[in-house]
Amino acid sequence: MSAIPETRNSAVSVDLTELVALSNSARQLRLRPRVIRARQGGQYISRMRGRGMEFDESRPYQPGDDVRNIDWRVTARTGKTHSKVFREERERPVLISVDARQPMFFATRGRFKWIQAARLASLLTWVTHQAGDRIGGEIFSDDGFTEFRPRRGKQSVLRFIKALADAAPHPAKAGGAHSMESVFRRMRRTAHPGSLVIFISDFRGFDEASERQLARIARHNDVLLLHVYDWLEASLPRRGHYRLGDGVRTLELDTDKAAMRSSYQQQYQQRVSRLKNLCQRLRMTWLQCATDADPATVLRSVFGKEAGR
Repeated sequence: MSAIPETRNSAVSVDLTELVALSNSARQLRLRPRVIRARQGGQYISRMRGRGMEFDESRPYQPGDDVRNIDWRVTARTGKTHSKVFREERERPVLISVDARQPMFFATRGRFKWIQAARLASLLTWVTHQAGDRIGGEIFSDDGFTEFRPRRGKQSVLRFIKALADAAPHPAKAGGAHSMESVFRRMRRTAHPGSLVIFISDFRGFDEASERQLARIARHNDVLLLHVYDWLEASLPRRGHYRLGDGVRTLELDTDKAAMRSSYQQQYQQRVSRLKNLCQRLRMTWLQCATDADPATVLRSVFGKEAGR
């Protein structure tokens, strides 16, 4: 459960002052490269690449050079074997993609999924700022994309978290909401090799086309999938009749049938297992945050300063 007492307001809306104050909690986190080790179900061992390597020059091959770094173009042009020399980049872009589609404005416990996503994104932007890296990304909703180019400085952080605080649900346009495939395809064109790319979402609509786009991103970047979920999405409540609403529509839910409850839970587990297995196969990092969890505690399991020592 969250360590912060809940109020009705904080459960359904996010305050800019609160997101700014998260800079203090972010000091307990770090983005420095290290081995990420599993501490709870759903996380996998994955090595974060850390800061990228930038091409510096080509020079004649020397004994001991990695053959994978041979510059074949210069070698062919000069007739002598040359190696590429790289230097470590002083900083790397961190791109955070946050899901603000209508299903994110929902919860049966704790806070709306969107509130959790905004808090997670804010913590990560502050960590990035404190590490001296560039922060950028996007907020995607049923109404479109709000993009932030990677930049350093506190003003970049404040622009991002103000957009998070101002976000509101939008009705889906004709033809449906933005698919995860379109989100990944857009990010694939934005992310430069060596970036850290973080997706914060409930990953509704993830399909084979989404998987192909995500795999292309993971080929040249570190990727973290941060799955935000409500407990009702994982399993239906005990037998009974329930009424759910989003302020516009009302749904009557009958959970008397055991077969229906089992099928519902199985579908959720299959969807999550697919994402977990994909993370393991592509060496991405998988992390989950429930609507009644403390986002700082969730992130500390991967980015905590004491982790991995």
